[in-house]
Amino acid sequence: MTQDFIALTPKAPDAAALLAALHAGGPDLTLTTTDDDAVVHLCTADGRPLVSVEAPLLIHTAGEAERLLGPDLSPAGTSYWWTEIRASTAAPGAEALAASVGGRLTTLLGGTLWPRREPGSTAVVDAAQDHHAVAASPGDLPVVDVLTDSTAVVLADRPVLGLTTWLADILRITTAADRALHLVTPPHVRLTLPLRAALGGAPNRWVVQDPAGGYYDGLSGAVLVWRNGTFAPIGDGRVADAFTATAAPTGEHQLTVAFRTLHAPDADLLLGASLQTAWRHLTGTDPVGWGTAEPVNLPWSPRQLTTLARDRAPAPTHTLAIGTPARPAIATHRTTRTAAGVAEDVTLAIGYAAGEQAPLEAIEPLAAELVDAHGLTTMLTTLRAARADLTLPARLGPPPVPVAFTLGPRDVREAGLAHARRPPLAIRPAQLGTPDAPSLHYPLGDGTDTAAWTTLSRLAAHLGSRVGGV
Repeated sequence: MTQDFIALTPKAPDAAALLAALHAGGPDLTLTTTDDDAVVHLCTADGRPLVSVEAPLLIHTAGEAERLLGPDLSPAGTSYWWTEIRASTAAPGAEALAASVGGRLTTLLGGTLWPRREPGSTAVVDAAQDHHAVAASPGDLPVVDVLTDSTAVVLADRPVLGLTTWLADILRITTAADRALHLVTPPHVRLTLPLRAALGGAPNRWVVQDPAGGYYDGLSGAVLVWRNGTFAPIGDGRVADAFTATAAPTGEHQLTVAFRTLHAPDADLLLGASLQTAWRHLTGTDPVGWGTAEPVNLPWSPRQLTTLARDRAPAPTHTLAIGTPARPAIATHRTTRTAAGVAEDVTLAIGYAAGEQAPLEAIEPLAAELVDAHGLTTMLTTLRAARADLTLPARLGPPPVPVAFTLGPRDVREAGLAHARRPPLAIRPAQLGTPDAPSLHYPLGDGTDTAAWTTLSRLAAHLGSRVGGV
């Protein structure tokens, strides 16, 4: 598995500290850089990579280390530096070398090395004579564990695997090169929702090592084999027993609100305001942090988010937002220029422990404000039995159940108000917005009856006959 170490330090790893740490392997190793010098690689004399050290990241968001690395890890202070150190899985001596690099950083700067190491882990390691390391990936692709014509394979073993900058870069580059990304993990690893969303579907995969032997897809359960340079379903439709094993109900659940807003490309447009509105309605607070990858490191700022999107335009901008540890919440936010204006696509998920109730009564008032102030086009709310910490295990879980659907003024106008208000169902929508630009909010249930999917499907067919799909 990936031999990752993370140094969490109260002081910034400056050039002197990084150089001292990188000398853990002795004088015979060489240094190279990639990603505009954002990643430093320790290599053997013939250029084979042993350890990669990413640019340190200043974390301003409370709870990120605990969320991604485990509850027993609590960095001191409200801000700290996060430095990722990754060993080559092809070099047996690289893991000890990476631990030494991280250990030296925390010895010089204070703080904690994850995973925790036994005393003496900072000793100098001579890895220069280990010639089993694979060559760096060609071109601009970050170093991966296996690279074939069709697939980049990354081995990972963390309690929670998030959408790190490294994985985001690999996804971007493999997609552009028409390659798949396959993440291979042990069965105890869980994914964050942003990484799950970024992986999408085939050809990318989450490949889980089956405790009984072999591999299976962590999202579908399909039994997989390594064939022709990629992981592929075995072909007989089998699903791994480990994926379908029944887990005891916990009473935890997740509320998910997915919506799109559309704005005129105005100079005063502030992106992220609709997301902030949803956060306030459903949690009573604003997001605490945002960023482009995990860990989420920046204090929440719609103005900074807007600046980033303008700098990247006309290309889309993908960002994340995170809530307080007391109320687990995370969102993906995508800004896109369209022919109709500037679109924001938001998916906000909020976790609830056993005994807590999701605020379903807040959904209709939220829809009303999004219609009145933020240009809502559509919104779908669902509830599902799932982990309150918003992570995804490699196991079959109950599907989300629709709670409500909102259709914005533009699509109501296209469908015709009279038609949209009278679906062939035992539900009657609430009219939102103004008489001149009405919107319709359709209640679908309380999130406990999967028959709500049939209701939503019939509603979509009724509306889609006029608006070209919902």
